[in-house]
Amino acid sequence: MTRVWLFLHLLGFTLWLGGAIAAMIIGIAAKREDRHGLGAVVRAQASLMKVAIAPGALLAVLSGIILTFQISGSDLPGFSIWLMLMQSAGLVAALLTLLIALPTATKLSRLDALGETARYFDELRQRQRIVGSISGTLGLLALFAGAMLG
Repeated sequence: MTRVWLFLHLLGFTLWLGGAIAAMIIGIAAKREDRHGLGAVVRAQASLMKVAIAPGALLAVLSGIILTFQISGSDLPGFSIWLMLMQSAGLVAALLTLLIALPTATKLSRLDALGETARYFDELRQRQRIVGSISGTLGLLALFAGAMLG
């Protein structure tokens, strides 16, 4: 059963970070778009967030919690610094993704890049960039720590 949870953990992590990297690439490419095209870009990013990134983050955290309980109740080696780093960085990254990035993406997808909401649109895009950068860095740190577990 541990292998199934490990598979789900890796699947969730792949969806999460893969989707986040795709959203980042879309955002970088959007710098060449005019204001009229930004609405479509943020709607695509919001769809990616709802379909891959957020479910992947949730799956990675839930399966990680189950794997942690399995490790604590078995004869496997106990906690190491790498395991604790993977868990803490992953948990903080997932909380940022689920509690800040997901609602921000949803709000952005409903706003118009032009007109009355243009200033708020830009503020939310800036928030999304910052939160995505922090969450992505922590996610990569968790991935690195997981690789160091051996």
